Amino acid sequence: MINTYQTSMALPQVPPPVPPRLGRPEPILIPTQLPSAGYSKPLLRFLVCVVTLHLFLSVGGFLYLYYNERQIAHATYSSPQGRVGFPPVEKQDTTYRAFARMLIGKPNATIEKKSGYLEWRMDLSVRKNINYYGKSWLTVLEPGDYLVYSRVTFSKHSIAPLTGCIKLKNMETGAEKEVAKAHCSLSDKDGLNPQLCTVTLQDVITLSRGNQLSVWVENLSLVDYGKQSTSFGMYKL
Repeated sequence: MINTYQTSMALPQVPPPVPPRLGRPEPILIPTQLPSAGYSKPLLRFLVCVVTLHLFLSVGGFLYLYYNERQIAHATYSSPQGRVGFPPVEKQDTTYRAFARMLIGKPNATIEKKSGYLEWRMDLSVRKNINYYGKSWLTVLEPGDYLVYSRVTFSKHSIAPLTGCIKLKNMETGAEKEVAKAHCSLSDKDGLNPQLCTVTLQDVITLSRGNQLSVWVENLSLVDYGKQSTSFGMYKL
């Protein structure tokens, strides 16, 4: 009797297994580790900086291209070549180019009726990289091609035609030669009414270092000595 009680206590009863429900699968949960707050904030800041920088570069590039195109279009239209369909002329640096513009002033004494070289007033004239010699001559320091011009206005009365010319002198040999020459007349066909006439000379001349240029006229006493009436100059091309 005692053995039967011990056997029933050693073998407990196990409930039968429950069959699985059809059509409703059981969810499978996989544990994952959540990102920490200290890791997500720097990443978010980096992404914001990248997006902001990209937006800034895009807007800046657009503004640069827009204003650059406007400046090119304005320069092309404002130049004569651009208006007629030619490409704009390349800008050239003319800061150190040699040039001279000489003006004449009223003489203090009476001018004799004779031929000779015009004398220029330095306080009214402008020069750069060109020397001045003997009140009448310009001395070339830089060899090259020069645009040389002269404008001499005559007044008062003269029946005979008047002559003006630009002369070139070699400083080493002293030899002189005419490089440009023109004439004008002060009187009408009857030779009675005095008039004004202007001798205008302009030419491109190849000059060497030391060459000198001056303006010679047939009658110094008939020259109009107004500031803008008579001038002489040269410009290196």
